Amino acid sequence: MPLAQDVGNELSIAQRISLRRPAMPRAMAKIADVIAAHPTAPVELTITELADRAGTSPATVTRFCRAVGFDGYTQFRVGVAAESGRGDAGTTWRTDIADDIGPDDPIDRVLLTLLGLHTRSMEATTGILDLEAVELVAKAISEARHVDIYGVGGSGVIADEFRGRLYRIGINAHSWSDVHDGLTSAVLQDASSVAIAVSNTGRTEETIEMLSHARAAGALAVAITTDKDSWLASVADIALVTASANPSLRPDDLSIKHAQLLVIDLLYVLVAQRTLGEAANRLAASAMAVSTHRRTLREQRGRRPQKETTR
Repeated sequence: MPLAQDVGNELSIAQRISLRRPAMPRAMAKIADVIAAHPTAPVELTITELADRAGTSPATVTRFCRAVGFDGYTQFRVGVAAESGRGDAGTTWRTDIADDIGPDDPIDRVLLTLLGLHTRSMEATTGILDLEAVELVAKAISEARHVDIYGVGGSGVIADEFRGRLYRIGINAHSWSDVHDGLTSAVLQDASSVAIAVSNTGRTEETIEMLSHARAAGALAVAITTDKDSWLASVADIALVTASANPSLRPDDLSIKHAQLLVIDLLYVLVAQRTLGEAANRLAASAMAVSTHRRTLREQRGRRPQKETTR
């Protein structure tokens, strides 16, 4: 139950945290300890940075915020900023949005800046990606009995997208964002399986745990991350490294997602090449299955609703 509903405005945030600290799980307690030592850390750090400093995950930070009476990290930061007198709009913008895009920049400059960031991210990924490792992973996926893909939060979106693509070409792929479901699947894998984990930082506890169990069960463990020295990379057999976050665009730089999408798209095409006959048949079958739910171009052009005229 959110503490804020119980105490209203009577307690400070520090007092709320202190009151809840004894009952917190270990991972959440580490966040409380970081904030006790550095009370303005939430104002100065993104959710990922605070999670890294506490040695935990962004998902755990979100749960921590809810435990002390806030809907999420944004609301928690606003509360801390208000109490510390550091909640000015400029600081919030630089911390949460970007350093190289101003709050008053015109739309054309914002667009060109973002285009540059996203293009550089994919170009950087192209330059550092180990193509031999990618080919090994594609071969393993094409021959696998079962493919597990793990990802939490935003990385879960990438995992689910990859699962959908592979499944359409006949690969028995499944994506997991919930750690309980993911662990249940991970321990059932074997040497004929491939387990792929997606994490920007490579430090998300749930993702590391799922991949570790899958590897222990015998699966080929693959990490897609920006940090080749991360915990996730260390528990993987193969690490596919993408470009890291741009420090001036925070907290969740979407250019990282584009780099990850580039990698999974490359894997998808390579797997489709290896399973060409079956992949083509399955793609045709899936296209026919949904064809009745798509209007033809002729229907689209001939049945557009007429705009109402004002009399």
